[in-house]
Amino acid sequence: MAGTLSPAVRLPQLELAVENAEGVRLAEAVGAARVELCTALAETDGVTPGIGAVEHACAQGFPVHVLVRPRPGGFAYTADELAVIERDVSASLRAGAAGVVVGFLTAAGAPDQAAARRIVHAARQSNPAAEVTFHRAFDAALAAGTDPAEALSRLEQAGVNRVLTSGGATDCGAGLPMLRRLVQLGGQSAPSVQIMAGGGATVELVPALVEAGVHAIHTSARPRAGGAPAGHGSPAARPLPSDPTLAAAFAAALNQEAWSA
Repeated sequence: MAGTLSPAVRLPQLELAVENAEGVRLAEAVGAARVELCTALAETDGVTPGIGAVEHACAQGFPVHVLVRPRPGGFAYTADELAVIERDVSASLRAGAAGVVVGFLTAAGAPDQAAARRIVHAARQSNPAAEVTFHRAFDAALAAGTDPAEALSRLEQAGVNRVLTSGGATDCGAGLPMLRRLVQLGGQSAPSVQIMAGGGATVELVPALVEAGVHAIHTSARPRAGGAPAGHGSPAARPLPSDPTLAAAFAAALNQEAWSA
């Protein structure tokens, strides 16, 4: 019945991509479930923040998931780069992070299960309760022709908790059909892996994403500039903070879906 919140309704969690403690406080204020902490979001789509930023963000007492990405560009890493990732994962969790966000591809473009397993193991050694999200390298794997069910299954076997994806498209709107399919395939092939929609998510898309069954929605809640979302690698993009009004609108849209169910 409209206007009645059913206890059976499972709404997506809200995750904000932020670059500092101010963003963490905003996420908590609007009722998000957690943040992804990164740096240089506008310039690079995000790379690993410094340990000082991680410690300060975690000191806010809110769940922080740290993006561990040593450089912009592709996601096939050398042995030295994987060693750095492993150390940054461990350091972030020792600093108080609740989880990490990582992504690795083989030379053929498929999710690198061996690398994922290694990093998940390092994460759980530092914090047995640590959550591991596989980021939008997953979309690059889909673009390379990887079978989505097999990819999800291999990531589940590696111990990954969550996959961040736009459904292999440029944004979540265009990727809605694949997002629906990933939710269905995940339920069959990788039931412990959550599907988190991210990449061009808008407030207007929230009802469709809820209908698709995604487990979480990821957004930087940054104003759009020149018709494109800020923070997607444009040289002209400035590192704007999350917009409190926009972040609150995402949370309100999710709340509205709860009461409409």
